[in-house]
Amino acid sequence: MQVGHRRRALIQEAVEKHDILHRPQIGVPAALLRRWPHLPGFLPDYAVVPGAGPGLVAGEILEEPWTAPAFAGAQRPVALVFPGLPRTEATPDPDLLAAMLGCDPAPLAAALPYTRFACPFTGRPLAAEEAVAILALWRGRAAENHRVKFLLHMQKWKRRDIGHVFGTGAGHPPFAETPAEAMRPGAVVAAWAARVTAQDEALAARQGTEIWRVEDGFLRSVGLGVNFAPAASLAVDPLGIHYDPSRPSLLETILAQTDFTPGLQARAAALRGAIAARNITKYNVAGQAVPLPPSPGRARLLVVGQVEDDASIRLGAAEIRTNLGLLAAVRAANPDAFIAFKPHPDVETGYRRGYVPDRAALRYADTVTRAPIGGLFGQVQALHSITSLAGFEALLRGLSVTCWGRPFYAGWGLTTDMAPPPRRGRALSLDALVAGCLILYPRYHDPVTQLPCTPEIVLARLADPAAWPALPAGRRAYLLWWKFQGRLLKLARQTGVWRR
Repeated sequence: MQVGHRRRALIQEAVEKHDILHRPQIGVPAALLRRWPHLPGFLPDYAVVPGAGPGLVAGEILEEPWTAPAFAGAQRPVALVFPGLPRTEATPDPDLLAAMLGCDPAPLAAALPYTRFACPFTGRPLAAEEAVAILALWRGRAAENHRVKFLLHMQKWKRRDIGHVFGTGAGHPPFAETPAEAMRPGAVVAAWAARVTAQDEALAARQGTEIWRVEDGFLRSVGLGVNFAPAASLAVDPLGIHYDPSRPSLLETILAQTDFTPGLQARAAALRGAIAARNITKYNVAGQAVPLPPSPGRARLLVVGQVEDDASIRLGAAEIRTNLGLLAAVRAANPDAFIAFKPHPDVETGYRRGYVPDRAALRYADTVTRAPIGGLFGQVQALHSITSLAGFEALLRGLSVTCWGRPFYAGWGLTTDMAPPPRRGRALSLDALVAGCLILYPRYHDPVTQLPCTPEIVLARLADPAAWPALPAGRRAYLLWWKFQGRLLKLARQTGVWRR
């Protein structure tokens, strides 16, 4: 296998050398290549070489009118004008592009024959319309970020990454240490949703402050949040938050009111297919797929545990509020089924509430598994949860899902709801649900470029964990102690010394 791998590498190297030799070379200053690593994507017909090589383009590259907003210092153009290169014959309609960009069409028309387009995330060449879509995303995000005056209730280890998400060319909004510091008349405050209190809301109402609640998105990271892995997607909700069914949220409003066009649903279907094919889940925890025991002739159910003091349980649970209570209810409703119980990985670290001893779980379950959940979906026919995101992930893979609480994906005609949520009732297709939850609702932030991006880019990053930047040295060092302490807490629970 190693020989074959080496042979493929040699063949690839030979192809690249052949490609370089048979394309005209063009020199680009090394400083520009460091600033814009995707620059070769603008020039697919050339072999880009660093330094003062033949056909040097230094000093000739123009960014206007494609200048993108800076986000906490990160900035990459989606289009560059190369006046020294040959004209391109086929160009898009300058009047249409000028209207989309909000600029004067005359200079744009003159520059278009010399304009090249490339993806700032992948480096592949783009069509002009694709470049405009990325630029529109960036400009919209920059406009939203400029409205936020303070960041509140953000844990210190999250602040660097949160700052990137809410960054502008001038940096990011300050982190307020107290609600009183943040609540200014007419201001927008972005606050971590689970930490917003009734007192915060009352103070905001008195001051005329708008609170935008922030929470992890549904395609999150490579690794657990409890292990300090930064989030690549966030929900930023000016109405409520998706896991609180007691009040409307932006997600609920999107799902209830959006006209999901065929094009949007087709994009959602492609996204859903890619998630299933690449076995992407919220945390993408590494580990080997483990086969569940056989159960001939029995329905196969997966019951997923949750963090019992998590905000989604506190606000979204109904009568069933504990992992053991969920297991008992599922067994009572399915006396002959094969039931596999999977504890929540955050609980397994030792730091979060919801531990169920195996001997207690096995009173109702046939087996307890700690394997990554992505490898379990294909081994069962249905999933039961209180409010877990795993239920949404199971829907994406075509499983039947029973909700014992009121999660964001319940109430749209796609789940069996033991505690139907209020206000909902619109019947959605699966792709409409996916479009609302994964395309229209969250913000996505590329962990490599630190720029706003689409869910498709985050999906590609999740499939390539090696591309993610390493945790800072201080965080890595603390993580060693954090994990060791977690093992001690877990051992204390297992031996009955500590109960949580």
